[in-house]
Amino acid sequence: MAGTTPPDLAAAEAVAERIRTVLCDAARDAARGCDPADLAATRNTLARHLHRKRRLATDLDLEFSAVIAVDLAPDDLAAVERLLGSQREQGIAEALRRQRTAALARELADPAAVLVRWIEQADADWAKLPTPEQAAALAGRFAEHRPDRERSVDFELLEVLREFLAGFAEQSQRQMLCALLASGMRRADRPMHADRVEAIAGDAAPAEP
Repeated sequence: MAGTTPPDLAAAEAVAERIRTVLCDAARDAARGCDPADLAATRNTLARHLHRKRRLATDLDLEFSAVIAVDLAPDDLAAVERLLGSQREQGIAEALRRQRTAALARELADPAAVLVRWIEQADADWAKLPTPEQAAALAGRFAEHRPDRERSVDFELLEVLREFLAGFAEQSQRQMLCALLASGMRRADRPMHADRVEAIAGDAAPAEP
């Protein structure tokens, strides 16, 4: 006798096919926003999406979820590894370049460092040594381009004070300014800072003949 498929088995296969279709569509929708190069994140996204309970409108009111295993073909996996390696190397090179640039900018924000860099040139001509005003102007240009994290109120005040002091070339004028600064510090109950300012002013004063 030729066998026939029981009606209940055919119905079960039809329901299973509908479930597979629902899950494939759900996986396809979730995968659209995934980065193929980030396999771990893709696995997590799809696993969370497919683990959610779903219902299928049948006489039995079926509820189902799924577990998915995601992987790449060997050739695709090798290509992703090469891509990630290249990105890492590029990221490291870029980070080192930014660090060197930031370090050089911080260094050249000091007029003395500007002069030192100029003197270190192989073809430096001492007859054309930059004037203090030129070195200070160049240092000021570098000081203006500090990273945002260094643009605090403290740094801004230091820049203002540096520019203010640069406007007084005479030593007697600077002595007067230091005296005023020390007096203000004493009134603010900061005698140690006042003593340091006075000591700096004393060291900078010209020696008596």
